[in-house]
Formats: sequence, structure tokens, C-alpha cells
Amino acid sequence: MIIYGVGLLAICTLVGVIIGDGLGILFGVRSNVGGVGIAMILLIAIRYFAHKRRILLPETEKGVAFWGSMYIPVVVAMAAQQNVVAALSSGHMAVLAAIFSVLVCTLVIAGLSRYKKGDPLPKEEDELGLERIGGKAHG
Repeated sequence: MIIYGVGLLAICTLVGVIIGDGLGILFGVRSNVGGVGIAMILLIAIRYFAHKRRILLPETEKGVAFWGSMYIPVVVAMAAQQNVVAALSSGHMAVLAAIFSVLVCTLVIAGLSRYKKGDPLPKEEDELGLERIGGKAHG
């Protein structure tokens, strides 16, 4: 039943590539725009929906979880194949997009960190029941 996890990933990848190619055509770019990210979002959404409705068997859910965790290294490998030098030399859009995304992420993280202060995490204890402070065990 783990093979269904691979099948679900394949379907999400195909749909993501089709949508990404469509976005590329819409934006006038001869490339896939966000297809891998769309596929990952689809995989997460389908897994969440199926888990909530108890549709997936535990073996299938393990397959989906495995391939979902393997997806990030695949995305990194695919991004490594992109020609960054050509993107930078062809225009300033890539540089502006990178700067804008870093600024937006920084502002969102800063806003979320100030939004609600929760209780601090409890102190960790090792196997002997001793509290750990600064890497040293104290009794």
C-alpha cells in the first residue's frame, strides 16, 4: 500500500507541472513557474484532507509521509539545475524578487514572533532525571 503514496505524489507532481507551465505561459515566461511548489502544497492538502476523513490506510499514509519528506531534497536538486547566471544577466527581476521575498519573510517572522508570547519551554531532563543547564547536568 506504500505504492499509493508514490502514486499520489506522481499525480500531485503532474498537476503541479501542468499548472506551473500554464502560469509560465500566462506570465510570458518560457519556463515552469512554481510547479514543484504547487505540487508540494497539493500533496500536503490531500494528505491533511485524507487524514482528517480517515481515508488513507496507515501503510499508504506512511508512503505519503515518506515521499513528502523526500520532496524537499528533490526541490533543492531541481533548483540547483537552474541557470542563476543567465537569470541575473538577463534582467534585474530575479534580484528584485529575491530581495522582496527576503524582506517579506523577515517582516512576517518578526510580526509572528511579536504576536503572542507563549509559556517558555520546560527544562529538559536527561535519562537520570537531572536538569540540563548550558549543556551540563545539575542535580
